[in-house]
Amino acid sequence: MLNTEQYTLKDYVNKVLAGTASGIVIGLISNAILGGIFKALIPYAAIFQTLATVVGTMQFLTPALIGVLVGMQFKLNPMQSVIIGAGTFLGSGAYAVTEAGITLVGIGDLVNVMLMAGLAVYITRVLEGKLGSLTLILLPIIVGGGVGTIGLLTLPYVSLVTTTIGTIINTFTTLQPLLMAILISVAFSVLIISPISTVAIGIAIGISGLGAGAAAIGVTACTAVLVIGSKRVNEKGTTLAILLGAMKMMMPNLVRHPRIVVPIIINAIFSGVGVYLFNIQGLPQTAGFGIVGLVGPIQAVEMGSPLWTVILAYFAIPFGGAILVDVLLNKVLKIYEHDIFRYASATN
Repeated sequence: MLNTEQYTLKDYVNKVLAGTASGIVIGLISNAILGGIFKALIPYAAIFQTLATVVGTMQFLTPALIGVLVGMQFKLNPMQSVIIGAGTFLGSGAYAVTEAGITLVGIGDLVNVMLMAGLAVYITRVLEGKLGSLTLILLPIIVGGGVGTIGLLTLPYVSLVTTTIGTIINTFTTLQPLLMAILISVAFSVLIISPISTVAIGIAIGISGLGAGAAAIGVTACTAVLVIGSKRVNEKGTTLAILLGAMKMMMPNLVRHPRIVVPIIINAIFSGVGVYLFNIQGLPQTAGFGIVGLVGPIQAVEMGSPLWTVILAYFAIPFGGAILVDVLLNKVLKIYEHDIFRYASATN
């Protein structure tokens, strides 16, 4: 049975975002929650090395998962959705070809991932019912191989978006430390609910020291706002997923309700001040994580910050600030309703 439902550009954007958000959660949440724990336990039992490898490797499947879930958003059948997943992965930039063979290098460029997922869906819908008995043979070639090739060709240009944003953020590090901490905190707090990878940005621009601490706490500031807002309108599992690292599942909310950035930015400003006051440090590898897996807090302690200042900077200020901002903007000024935090499920 052919799927003849018509979709507008807005429908495409919303459905691609919803599928992407769910794919990110599924692909990254295991490593975010358990990766650090398993690595810490490796000295005590060899099995933890295997477990750490498994959950760490799962994140490389994220582009394929996104493609499949985007296909399902458009009510495509399992075969079509899996082929879309293959094409999305092949064009994602999640792997590199070296002399040693093909090497997995990350989750790819999320902007390119979404573009390829949308393109794969569009081509699949155009071809639906036109390939006849050759569908099983031609669809993987056209959509899987074709879209994958297009993705690799567009990847260098699309990645310029990430590079440009990274360059802008890196200029903040040349400013006065307090202002720098606030600006970087705000930038990363917004980036974490955008298609741009905060982890990739942190590593790409080599942000470190106070700048890396501000980046990690900016991510935490966003997490705190989303958790406080989510717990009023979403199921407990959704709110827990956000707390554990699935902030990007709220990307569709950013598109549908842009004012969601208002409480996020205000809380990031408060949190950025905390970074400066307590001299919270970090490394490029920890800048984009926030409190996910306690990566940021642990690194700050290892770099000399007293535990009590880390607790204040990573937990007390961001979450206390999120509560105060929520009361001010929702109850007093009535700038938004909590529905802006309602999660757009992949099954909707």
